[in-house]
Amino acid sequence: MNLHDVHIYTDGAAKGNPGKGGYGVVMETVVMGKIYKKEFYEGFRLTTNNRMELLAVIVGLEKLKSPNTKVLVVSDSKYVVDSVVKGWVFGWEKKGFVDRKNSDLWKRLLVVYRKHKVDFKWIKGHNNHPQNERCDVLAVMGSQSATLSVDSFYEMEERKLL
Repeated sequence: MNLHDVHIYTDGAAKGNPGKGGYGVVMETVVMGKIYKKEFYEGFRLTTNNRMELLAVIVGLEKLKSPNTKVLVVSDSKYVVDSVVKGWVFGWEKKGFVDRKNSDLWKRLLVVYRKHKVDFKWIKGHNNHPQNERCDVLAVMGSQSATLSVDSFYEMEERKLL
């Protein structure tokens, strides 16, 4: 972890896509040789897999307490990783996110992304990566929670584009 102060592992899930969904986040940092870990998850009654993948990254970054944290985000979502690493999201921003799905989340990501020094790493999902597998478990737990949150933007706005 010498290049990054924090590693954030993320995953999203949706059964039905759209359907019930959830995200999972595992955050790790090393302080004086000891690993500290936190986990977060949440479920939604109607959403998509891409929204949950994106929301997982946002929630992880929003949990960081200090500005300019050097962080590595590890995700199995090409949608999220490529959009940032290849710079597509910045082009969408310049065009006002016109006709762009998940614009609410992309805008939210850019706000928190700019507060830190963020690198992204894509990994293959369901490939026995311990933190990614744990995030998947958390995301599914979220999607199966007895109490599911409302993804109001998706339910009210995104469905107009369908």
